[in-house]
Amino acid sequence: MSISADESVPTTKAKVLKTLKSAINAVLIPLLAVFTALVIGALIIKAAGGGPLDAYKGLFQGALGSLKALSETTVWATPYIFAGLAVALAFKGGLFNIGAEGQLALGAVAAAWVGYALPDVLGVTLPAVIHVPLAVGAGMLAGAIWGAIPGWLKARTGGHEVINTIMMNYIALNMTSFLLNGPMKDPNPLNVVARTPGIAESARIPPVFPGLRFHWGFILALLVTGIVWWVLWKTTLGFEIRTVGANPDAARYAGVSVSRTIVVTMTLSGLLAGLAGAIEVTALNYRHELGFSVGYGFDAIAIALLGKVHPLGVVLAALLFGAMRNGATRMQFLTQIPVDVISVIQALILLFVAADAIIRWIYRIRAREERVVLTRGWGG
Repeated sequence: MSISADESVPTTKAKVLKTLKSAINAVLIPLLAVFTALVIGALIIKAAGGGPLDAYKGLFQGALGSLKALSETTVWATPYIFAGLAVALAFKGGLFNIGAEGQLALGAVAAAWVGYALPDVLGVTLPAVIHVPLAVGAGMLAGAIWGAIPGWLKARTGGHEVINTIMMNYIALNMTSFLLNGPMKDPNPLNVVARTPGIAESARIPPVFPGLRFHWGFILALLVTGIVWWVLWKTTLGFEIRTVGANPDAARYAGVSVSRTIVVTMTLSGLLAGLAGAIEVTALNYRHELGFSVGYGFDAIAIALLGKVHPLGVVLAALLFGAMRNGATRMQFLTQIPVDVISVIQALILLFVAADAIIRWIYRIRAREERVVLTRGWGG
């Protein structure tokens, strides 16, 4: 039986409305979480003796009020995007990667070493077209290896990835501290901090515009976001990751190797986190300095949750966190309110997104969308 054009119109319209309704439901809770956190933040600012309107005005000006402010917001957002994608990818596979902090740090160390030491080791001057990919690739490889280890332990022994990645963070951060205070420390006699020598010019990614710190790493972050989305929803590997994350027993019954998928997922997650560190070295700081990345890996958990573990949502959440971090200084200047208030607001956002029942109770919203599987317990 054929269907006329007139009969197909309501069906098409219904699909569009259903898609629009689904999109609204997906962003409603995060938006309300941000709004509620800002309202409570305003009360905290008021209690601290500041003016909420002046504070948020300063926050907006510092984050978006000029071309330089926009540039700095993207600088803050770039590592957040990479690290947020790393955590979100693991979440999609039903894994909780708390090790992005250590993976990022080791990625930065590896990229810095290749950036400043490799030409001397090889005894030749490398062209930028070779040196830059080698430095970035080394950071990705270091992060991937550091992510694969807890993935392998999870697959082979059932060891919980939360415990393993936390311990791996301690190892990575203390190893980094040793290297930057010892074998990799800048030998310049005027240097008194733990940092590597500056990387070679051939390993540096130049800024996009002279006078601004906006760099190609942000563009790369957007491209990688598209790649992660394509892998997750358009490839067999992505289907396997999502299936194992939703129901590993069903995935195993369907012929998917759950152990292999767990290792691959954690490896790719670590690779993305290592890429964040490599880009910070090659495109922004041109060296690795102890403590430059403190908090990125842990903020990435909040960013992934706020973005509902979707690549596009991660980008939007990273831009929000980058704007808040960048605008905090201007806010403090106008109101004399400590920048720690921004950390409090971010913590509230994470609280309301993770415990979305609070937001649903406040605004009387029914639970409709799929919940994110964060972890399955020991040996799960």
